[in-house]
Amino acid sequence: MFLSGFFQSPPQNFHNSEMVEIDVQRDDEDVAIVIQDLSTGARQNEAGRYTNKAFAPPIFDEEATINSFDLLKREYGENPYDNPNFQAKAVVKAFSIFRKLENKIRRAIELQCSQVLQTGTITLTDAAGLALYTLDFQPKASHFFTTGTTWAADGLTGNPFADIATLAALLRQNGRKNPNRLIFGATAMARFLANKDVKAQLNTIGLQGFQTLTPNVRGQGATSYGRAFIGGYWFDLWAYTAIYKHPQTGLATPYVDPEKVIMLSEDSRLDLSFGAIPRLVPPDPRVSQFLPARISGSEQGIDLSTFAWITPDGKHLKVSCGTRPLAIPTAIDTFGTIDITV
Repeated sequence: MFLSGFFQSPPQNFHNSEMVEIDVQRDDEDVAIVIQDLSTGARQNEAGRYTNKAFAPPIFDEEATINSFDLLKREYGENPYDNPNFQAKAVVKAFSIFRKLENKIRRAIELQCSQVLQTGTITLTDAAGLALYTLDFQPKASHFFTTGTTWAADGLTGNPFADIATLAALLRQNGRKNPNRLIFGATAMARFLANKDVKAQLNTIGLQGFQTLTPNVRGQGATSYGRAFIGGYWFDLWAYTAIYKHPQTGLATPYVDPEKVIMLSEDSRLDLSFGAIPRLVPPDPRVSQFLPARISGSEQGIDLSTFAWITPDGKHLKVSCGTRPLAIPTAIDTFGTIDITV
């Protein structure tokens, strides 16, 4: 969950409302102009204008069933001659299923974050490829561009330094933040390191700034390559190759397009909000031991509405968890993407 880690979830990002609202205020780097005489009075300034935007978050609601007959089966390590403790086994299975459902939702959140950072839009599809949810945050088109010359696999053509410098200048001008993070897809990182200009600079460490590029794995799928000075800015370099199972094709698909490079700033404000799933009645007290009603935490970056109930015949335990997460590029002018192939 590397990309979603760049999105903040302070307590105010957890809500029970239908819509998510944000206030966006853009400002220029104006300089105060001198006056020649105090008698002329002060120069007038306009109160800050802002734009209010409201978004309806997507809804995720996952459910699973625990069959009482399955609880008769012996689990690994259990004494086959002991009578099964049905309630204890049900608790263990309930939490096991909950973790599985939580992981599915976390992957869906990571997919949202990857789409926001690479395109400025969100498109969530079903197994048939039908777009069930779309949201366009309307970023500046110039922040998502294709390089003029492909970064070649053999490193002989392409201008990584120039392309990165171009995007960095745009983000600094429009977003007012210094860009300092580069996240490469697998192909983009390989071709960046193979590029003749990059190799030449690596061979002259200290002249224009490469700190030692030694791969260092962080978590699952994210690899740190150290820092580099490009286009007037120091960048932390990352390669991100984590994958998810595509809902339509069923194929293992990288969260970051292999041929793209994401640029952002550590000061880029990116928000991850969570809305609760409303319930008309409280959980059945007979099964409240199986799951808490809501699990949320700013540090964990998650908020889940959980529920458990017994079927009328008493033979099945139903567990569910859901949430309404939305990845919001609040500081939308502070990030962008380079496609390295023409």
